[in-house]
Amino acid sequence: MSTPRAASAAPMPYPRPLALLLMGGLATLFAANHVAARVAFDEGTGLLLAILVRSGVALAILAVLVAVQRKRLALPPRTRPWQLAVGLLVAVQSLCLYSAVARIPVVVALLLMNTLPIQLALLTWALGGPRPTLRAALIMGVILVGLVVVLDVPAWLAGPDAMGPGWIAGVAFGLAAASAFSCALWITEHRLAEVGSTLRTLLTMLTVLVAMLVAGGLGLVPGGMALPASVPGWAGLAALGLCYAVAFSTLFICVPRLDMARNAPAMNMEPVAALVLGYLILGQALTPVQLVGGGIVVAGILVLGFSRRA
Repeated sequence: MSTPRAASAAPMPYPRPLALLLMGGLATLFAANHVAARVAFDEGTGLLLAILVRSGVALAILAVLVAVQRKRLALPPRTRPWQLAVGLLVAVQSLCLYSAVARIPVVVALLLMNTLPIQLALLTWALGGPRPTLRAALIMGVILVGLVVVLDVPAWLAGPDAMGPGWIAGVAFGLAAASAFSCALWITEHRLAEVGSTLRTLLTMLTVLVAMLVAGGLGLVPGGMALPASVPGWAGLAALGLCYAVAFSTLFICVPRLDMARNAPAMNMEPVAALVLGYLILGQALTPVQLVGGGIVVAGILVLGFSRRA
């Protein structure tokens, strides 16, 4: 008798068209968060302040959700160091990704962040997990070829100064963001499986917030707490916090009904949304060749995501 009750208590998934539409909207909101961040950075906003605003608003909404749901918050002692590590890694990922967004076009930064599946597969293999299949390795190779095209590596080799002084640092920050987040995901899967997602997410956001406050107080990032110098800067700062918080909280609430095993690759439309928003709001545009490379990257990630779930 207990099994039917448990089955009936499980939330019914949304119809797939609705789930895909919702996840596409969330991906667009996450992209808008990064575009708004670039607006804020161009107007003098500090990196740490942007992450503080984003994390603070998300943490406040998450705390309200936890209170309403009356979740039990108990962290097993042996998982505490791992939970702290995840929070710090996400803080590093946030700082690196925003640093990339501040230096290179938003869509390029997000495409670099989307090397996450490759880095996570290689990390899992290096730490004793299954080796990527030949098919997955070929898809990863195609994704890397697409990135070479997007980054216009031949132009770099022909004239390193042509891309501007911020490109090399921006690319490094984008790849570092993916590396930090892949480590956080590995720890979450292999060391924090017994910790509920509600508690884990709440503590991660709290750790990010505290880490940014400490970094700002110690002056570890020069100008990291600088206030926007104009009204557009303040608007960008407010928009990045609002877009991220709405997307984050909506995803958190709806994830039990989104059938993530089938639909998660839909979130990979974030770079596409960033490309459109970056062009409309920031005037950032990629060359036709770079657009082809970006299409290769997104297609490869989608194929890799769907094949894993299959």
